[in-house]
Amino acid sequence: MKAVYFDIFSGISGNMVLGALLDAGLKLDILKKELAKLGLTEYEIDVKEVVKGGIKGTYVEVQVEEHNEDNHHTHGRHLADIEAIIDESELDVKIKKLSKKIFNRLAKAEAKIHNTTIYKIHFHEVGAVDAIIDIVGAVIGIEALGIEEIYASRVHTGTGFVNCDHGKIPVPVPATLELLQEVPVYSTGIKNELVTPTGAAIITTLAKKFGNMPLMQTEQIGYGAGSRELEIPNLLRLRIGNLE
Repeated sequence: MKAVYFDIFSGISGNMVLGALLDAGLKLDILKKELAKLGLTEYEIDVKEVVKGGIKGTYVEVQVEEHNEDNHHTHGRHLADIEAIIDESELDVKIKKLSKKIFNRLAKAEAKIHNTTIYKIHFHEVGAVDAIIDIVGAVIGIEALGIEEIYASRVHTGTGFVNCDHGKIPVPVPATLELLQEVPVYSTGIKNELVTPTGAAIITTLAKKFGNMPLMQTEQIGYGAGSRELEIPNLLRLRIGNLE
């Protein structure tokens, strides 16, 4: 059985997942062809090789077109908007179902933090085009690579504070911490947001188990790069192979 192990030694974000999948063998043209089925036109995917801590990885940036103030794209979307985009697409039914499951998990966490309901929550940057591409793209990649089971290491989180619309908030940010409940996490004191809500939603929805890597023969390895320079390599590592 083909499986993947997410080695989360430097955190996880949506674009790091996409970068790692591409680095491990996902074809960019296949990813773009499948994502085109969403019918979104206001973005471009920029992919490049980078080096983090002496290790080569793939960095993915979703570049979104600017819109004027009264356009809802500027302010993100609600869950119903995102579900409609996915449902009305020509994507495979399995990809639709899993993508919506990730977004629902993310919405529940955000709703709890903001004391509202999942369909009233406003996703801000989480509901923007880049997060839709990250989440749906991750599911497309898993399916395209023929992966049947997903495992993950303990999750390395950062510390400190980050600025947001509400002022300074602690790291991990509340939505991320909510998503990581019952997941083994640790911190080495790095003052940076290593795990984003999107990354946490993807891995906690997809992973069967967190901890040591299962007995498997590695056939493909991929490194997905984050944007920041850290005191450790800012990379998400994937190992893909057959379970023993």
